[in-house]
Amino acid sequence: MTMLLDSHDLIAAAPRSLRSESAGLTPDQFRDRYGERTGPIRLGDWSPAGNRNANFTATLEFAGHLRTVVATGNPVAAMTSALYDEGYPVEILQFHQRSTGEATATFVRCEFNGRCGWGAALTGDGAESTVRAMIAALNRLGA
Repeated sequence: MTMLLDSHDLIAAAPRSLRSESAGLTPDQFRDRYGERTGPIRLGDWSPAGNRNANFTATLEFAGHLRTVVATGNPVAAMTSALYDEGYPVEILQFHQRSTGEATATFVRCEFNGRCGWGAALTGDGAESTVRAMIAALNRLGA
């Protein structure tokens, strides 16, 4: 379940460097800047396996075609590999994840094509939150 990035709790959950960078933004401005936005990469479908091994299936939409990623374990490794295969070599510079009650907030600082920036997501599933934050960062960096 995707949740909107519209609470002060989400900003409070952000790492110190992102809180400093986003000082003065309203929750809506924070969502618009760091959350999912339009771009060539979108999460089309998400299916968690619901067990301790963190299995998931994600269907990614890349400007004109679909790719299904099936992974067990680390969603960062699975996504990084899938993105690289699609021509989006991304490097994760910082990763921050925190529970905010019923949801998981994820903040990812990425480097892509010499540019660095944050992406953020808040969902009920930690792996989905990670995938959505990575996509948000890449789209923000002009993927």
